[in-house]
This record gives sequence, structure tokens and C-alpha cells, in this order.
Amino acid sequence: MAMATNRSKADDGPDDTAQFAASHSVDAFHHGGFYLVQPEGKGHRAGLDAMLLAALVPDDAAGRLADLGAGAGAAGFAVANRVADLRVALIERSALMVECASRSMELPQNRHLASRISVLQADVALGGRARIAAGLADSLYDHVIMNPPFNDSTDRTTPDDLKAEAHAMTDQMFSQWIRTACAIARPGGQLSLIARPHSLAEIISACDRRFGGLQVTPVHPRPGHNAIRILLTAIKASRARLALCPPLFVHDGTERAFSARVEELSNGRASLKR
Repeated sequence: MAMATNRSKADDGPDDTAQFAASHSVDAFHHGGFYLVQPEGKGHRAGLDAMLLAALVPDDAAGRLADLGAGAGAAGFAVANRVADLRVALIERSALMVECASRSMELPQNRHLASRISVLQADVALGGRARIAAGLADSLYDHVIMNPPFNDSTDRTTPDDLKAEAHAMTDQMFSQWIRTACAIARPGGQLSLIARPHSLAEIISACDRRFGGLQVTPVHPRPGHNAIRILLTAIKASRARLALCPPLFVHDGTERAFSARVEELSNGRASLKR
């Protein structure tokens, strides 16, 4: 789901290289609460999905948060902008997206957040010693969020290799990512993710014996239409039962504007659960 952002040219931010600035933009989120450096014409550009994912983190969260597959860092920045007591680690394997996130931290508009955000280039799918060697240590984070690639390989393809990597899921992807989330989360830590509804069975299976107390919120474009996303939270080592939560509607009826609820969630004025 795309979300409109306020955009300025990349030369409003850091301009260490003219080539980088010419191919990137600086985009405002949360009505100017923070800004992201993002590639133009290639790769994944953040929108509503990332903002809804960020809204799953409670307002009173504290400690450390890992944003797995962070891309340019939209969800992690959004959480940091709303929740003052969290330190956020943006974890991404693409060198280009890591560069974007690092440059976002250098923007003067993000000075109020930079001290609480770090960037780590690492592959979320790594396991065991390789994962730890990459900097993803065991039992370190109180919150783990993820917006993994969730298009099937048979979905519409794109000639943009970076975008294809960001959008297309691989075999056992949820199992690998949720395995990593469990390893790096502390006991009682919260997992939050956004995905397509058809991935729910795979996600539930991957959470088995790792996370419990799953709460699933279907996201519908408008009343009367099937859900196009699911928002899910779970707690490490919890034995609570799965719960299906009331639906979230992106639009009210035939209106093109966001519903009032999605508007406040997407702009960092509230978490999904007050």
C-alpha cells in the first residue's frame, strides 16, 4: 500500500556525492516528524505498510527494538519518533538501503532521533554462529518488527533487481525471519509484523514453540472488501491463545482519503492498541 509523502530533493540533506544526491530524494513522514533518504526510480519506497507496522509497538515500549529487513528505515524511524524510550537498530542486508538509512541519520531534520538509532548491515536469514558473527546477538531486544518481502515469486515481476529482492518472498522465508526474531528477542519480547493474509498459516507455524499470544488484525481497503494485509503481534514464550482482533479499514466507504483511525496511525499520533 502506497502512502503519499512530502518530498524534497536529496540535496536538502547530506550531499557527500553528487551522484548519490541525484538519484535519491528526502521524504517527510509523520507530518515532518522525521525524514528518510530513499532511492528514486529503483528499490522499495516506504509507505503505509511501514507506518502500520510501526503502530504495532505500544506507546509505553522501552528498551531495544530491532527492525529486521529495515530497508531505508521507515518503520524503525517511525517507532523512534513516537516512542521516546526505545533504542532502535535498523538491520538490512542491501548496501544501498543501508547507505540510505545512514544518510537519514545524518539529516539535520532527524537530529532529535539520531542518537537512538543505529544501522547494521546483516542478512536476517542467517542462523546460528553466522547470525551472531553478523552482529545479531541472542536475547538482546525487547521488540522485533519486520516487514518482510511478501509477494509470491509468481506475482508480477519487475526489471528492478533491488525492488524484486525487497518484494518477493523466498522459500521458508517466514520460518527463517521468525527464527531470527525469536533468537534475538528477550523472553517476553514482542514480535510485530505485517504480511499478506495468505501467509498467515505459515506465520503461525513459524511462531510455534517460539511466540505465543498471537493477535491478528486484518486490514481491509474499505468495508465490504477482503483483507489485503494482516498485522500480527506475538510474545516470546507466551502460552496465550491466538486472538482475531477487530478489522482496520484504510478508507471509509468510497472515500479516497484515509479513515480517521488509519490517519492517526500512519502519522504517529497513536499505536494500534491504546
